[in-house]
Amino acid sequence: MLIATNPYTGEKIAEYPSLNETQLHERIALAYQAFPAWRATTYSERAEVLRAVATVLREHKSRLADLMADEMGKPVKEGGPEVEKAALCADHYAEHAADYLANEVLASDASLSYVCYQPLGTILGILPWNAPLWLAFRFLAPALMAGNTCVLKHDPHVPGCAAAIVEAFAMAGAPHNIAVNLPVTTPSVAAAIRDPHIAAVSFTGSSAGGSKVAALAAAELKPSVLELGGSDPCIVLADADLERAADVVTLSRIINAGQSCIAAKRVIVEQSIHDDFVQLLKTRLEKLKLGDPRSFDSDIGPLARDDLRRNLHRQVSETIAVGAQCLLGGEIPATPGFFYPATLLTGVTPEMAAFREETFGPVMTVIAADDFGAAIGLANDTDYGLGASIWTENDELAQRAAKLLNAGQVAVNGIVKTDPRLPSGGIKRSGYGRELGPHGIKEFVNAKQVWIK
Repeated sequence: MLIATNPYTGEKIAEYPSLNETQLHERIALAYQAFPAWRATTYSERAEVLRAVATVLREHKSRLADLMADEMGKPVKEGGPEVEKAALCADHYAEHAADYLANEVLASDASLSYVCYQPLGTILGILPWNAPLWLAFRFLAPALMAGNTCVLKHDPHVPGCAAAIVEAFAMAGAPHNIAVNLPVTTPSVAAAIRDPHIAAVSFTGSSAGGSKVAALAAAELKPSVLELGGSDPCIVLADADLERAADVVTLSRIINAGQSCIAAKRVIVEQSIHDDFVQLLKTRLEKLKLGDPRSFDSDIGPLARDDLRRNLHRQVSETIAVGAQCLLGGEIPATPGFFYPATLLTGVTPEMAAFREETFGPVMTVIAADDFGAAIGLANDTDYGLGASIWTENDELAQRAAKLLNAGQVAVNGIVKTDPRLPSGGIKRSGYGRELGPHGIKEFVNAKQVWIK
């Protein structure tokens, strides 16, 4: 059984039957059987389907936001925009897929030589709980518009969200089984990857989980895209707009109760403004309200699970024990639900847990740097490489930082975010491959070279 637990109350809210291995393969076969007809559709026909799905999402935005609040604790004032973003992704690829995948003519000794982009088949998407709608459509929209069919193996803690996503396709009148839900427990993932009807794998989740998925997919000679964990640095230099930087850094770190791979997790501040900037952060963090994720008054909902909260508290406690200062938070509340308060740690150094490990929760870690060079060195001192950001009014330093920072994407004077128009992904233990933009839709296609004399 897949059990949905409300992190606000800690109580079980629903049970969903999970598939056994025979049923798993039967469900995958449905998407495989739907592939030939879907592949034969035109881009405009596929676009009509994706736009209809986007319309259904928007019509049911409130219900879907409530469902996310109940299953993983996302405040509804964040859940509604997540549904809108998922719909935007469907609309984006509906409009641009044909251009992204247009034949690419290349000069050679042929009369005509070109590359065409054709679908691979049935793609397995293995998804996490922290953005149930957005991360699903980040996978679904480009894969479907490329002509693939999709099998959705969502996180077992958000089974209602998974069912609602596939339900949206049915409500939109989409062809049967172009997107199939695979409600199984985590140990069954290996069988899904090995299923001969699966052509490729998309995985979003932890680095540890990604390593296992990558090994299984490679053993089957199946391509994979991995979007894994992050410990994103955010550099704040002395010439930055500190008020604006503090606003955006706080938002980046606190959205979704800090449970985001691309949140600003290590805030590296130039020494001359360190104390002033810490005070700006503290002022903002201490105003945030923990509360019922179904209430629009709540700024921070509960963490998704108690084990995640315990691990986060371990990281905070270990960091404080070796010399960091805790200016705010740092204690588990004596209230129901899996809450963790907005926490501000300063005096953090590279050997500490909050620097070395990914912190998945509302914990702001501040590190002092002597100058630009030292800040870049601290930023790159990590096994991860997902996103990074820098705040400065110096264009030359900003451009240098963009080249020097070891990350899949860099934001200057802004928040690191995912956008359907732009590619997103990581390096090192943050994964490989790209999602979104023109690059993302080309991950699960056959780039076929055609030579004609």
